[in-house]
Amino acid sequence: MKKLTIRARLTFLYSALFLVAGGVLLSVTYVLVERQLPSQKISGGVAASADGPISVADPPSVQLERVFIGQLNDIRSETLNTLLTQGGIALLIILTGAAVIAWLIAGRALQPLQQITDTAARIAHDGRGLHERIALEGPQDEVKRLSDTFDQMLARLDHGFDSQRRFVGNASHELRTPLALNRALVELTITRPGVSDDARQLGESLLKVNERHERLIEGLLTLADSESEIAERSPVDLADVASHVLDILPPNGILSSRQLGPAPCLGDPILLERLVQNLIENAVKHNVPKDGWINVTTSTVDGRARLTVINSGPAVPGYEMETIFQPFRRLGRERTGSLATRGLGLGLSIVRAIAHAHGGRATAAPRPGGGLVVTVTL
Repeated sequence: MKKLTIRARLTFLYSALFLVAGGVLLSVTYVLVERQLPSQKISGGVAASADGPISVADPPSVQLERVFIGQLNDIRSETLNTLLTQGGIALLIILTGAAVIAWLIAGRALQPLQQITDTAARIAHDGRGLHERIALEGPQDEVKRLSDTFDQMLARLDHGFDSQRRFVGNASHELRTPLALNRALVELTITRPGVSDDARQLGESLLKVNERHERLIEGLLTLADSESEIAERSPVDLADVASHVLDILPPNGILSSRQLGPAPCLGDPILLERLVQNLIENAVKHNVPKDGWINVTTSTVDGRARLTVINSGPAVPGYEMETIFQPFRRLGRERTGSLATRGLGLGLSIVRAIAHAHGGRATAAPRPGGGLVVTVTL
């Protein structure tokens, strides 16, 4: 019973109750019919057996009575047997019909719960359907109140996530202007004639810090954009995107190889290019420059576009696989390098956000011998 669905349990319960009720009704009918049938006694009070022999010594009236009672016993026995047989068959037929009706009624009664389950499953699978509502219609019963409560929870979550995305986007836009102004002022200062070497060195350091902040703001903007709905999608082949990114990115002494099979999908070309670029940049940055390598593969698996980026490098523990996809989370310095070359901790976060925006997923696994295997499926 523990493995049965609620619909099957309700059907079983209704059928069992109907079977008990039908059995009780058949038993009561049997007893009443049995009591209504004539008794089996002859005159004089001596019980007569339907199977007893008829003696010639008995008076003719007794002989006739024995014959009559024998026939009466046969009719009585046949009537009771017929009642049991046909009543049992009728009970089974009606029980089958009742089970079918109970199955349909239980399904209709559980339909609102199925609607709630389907909506929750779509939201959980899609990851960005918080704007969807159940909007269940019907009387104000327990299921309707559950549906309304679920809709209210979704509305609050949707409002919270929208506020967060708007805040990140607005803050990033507001911070862009002063950073650009700072960069312009520092560049103007260090390019003036007669600037001392100390001032020029300080200005170059400030430019590096400013560039890092600009990359941080750009990453936050991309993350906010990739977590919002994609309004328009166009056909994109991940093989073309990966080939273009590999051609324009500097290798930095890293050997790269590619197996770019067709991987068509529908999405935003700019976001998908950023996804591939972040993956390849992450693979190059977290590598061993002396004999490091990366491998980029695109293919179509079960009708879904797949991009896999494998890189050599220091060993990464398996329990860190989810950590690297979280914003501003970086691994140890032995993998990320010095502070000057350390990333912002947004690269793989943006990759996963873009993948989710396209109805896909991004996963990572440690490579035997060191490095990572990052797979994106769209």
